[in-house]
Amino acid sequence: MPQHAELVEYLTGTTSLSPGEAARVVDEVLTYFGESTEAFVRRRHAELRTRGLHNDRIFDRIGAELAVRRVAPPALSARQLRRLVYG
Repeated sequence: MPQHAELVEYLTGTTSLSPGEAARVVDEVLTYFGESTEAFVRRRHAELRTRGLHNDRIFDRIGAELAVRRVAPPALSARQLRRLVYG
């Protein structure tokens, strides 16, 4: 029986997803929300840099995004965010 079978069954009953598609969605969502704060900050920084944003705007945006994550970490200053990215 697949992990989170009840959720997969719920999704297949309430959407047009097949069981395989629903299982992949559940896996992707759990992976997304299981990402550590450090990994999230580094990933988002890289994504936003490729869009041409500068660090001041990037760190403001990342700070705002962290505040609304499902399990929000403690508020981090721009300096703390920079340290996560640059060491």
